[in-house]
Amino acid sequence: MNDELIGFSEKGGKLCHLKPKQLCGQRERIGMVFQRWNLFPHRTALENVMEGPLTVKGVSRTAAAKDAAELLDRVGLADRSGHYPAQLSGGQQQRVAIARSLAMRPGLMLFDEPTSALDPELVQEVLSVMRDLAASGMTMIVVTHEMGFAREVGDHLVFMDDGVIVERGHPREILAAPRHERFRAFLGQVL
Repeated sequence: MNDELIGFSEKGGKLCHLKPKQLCGQRERIGMVFQRWNLFPHRTALENVMEGPLTVKGVSRTAAAKDAAELLDRVGLADRSGHYPAQLSGGQQQRVAIARSLAMRPGLMLFDEPTSALDPELVQEVLSVMRDLAASGMTMIVVTHEMGFAREVGDHLVFMDDGVIVERGHPREILAAPRHERFRAFLGQVL
């Protein structure tokens, strides 16, 4: 992240694990969005987005509410700020989760299959927000089966099988001419 190793430091050419306090500092700068969004069910969309800055960063309630409202607007949910997760569609809940992650001002965002738990008609609203993030310069690592999105937005694509990197390169190049049989088989299933 910004040419900084994650979880490690380098001393004399050797990698050393970071101390817990240093690791916590790095983690505060990494946002994560999961398949099932994991919103607090007893809090509104606005309160879900406010929670991290209030609890972790000690931001004032007024500042956290203002920032949360702006972020919900950014993901197209300004009109849903007072709704609880059960009152939102899956795509709306995922966009609240993205806003919640952005509230911590991360330098890097990790997405774990952010559209896999969504109905097909809701996938594009989440991918649209992610496209906007990429266009704004956000560094993202995305685990996805959405190969069209990876081709369009990605700078680097890594295909893994059983935890092993099988193929890597620029998305347009390796999607157009996959070299490894396992990757070709995967593409045959998803494209």
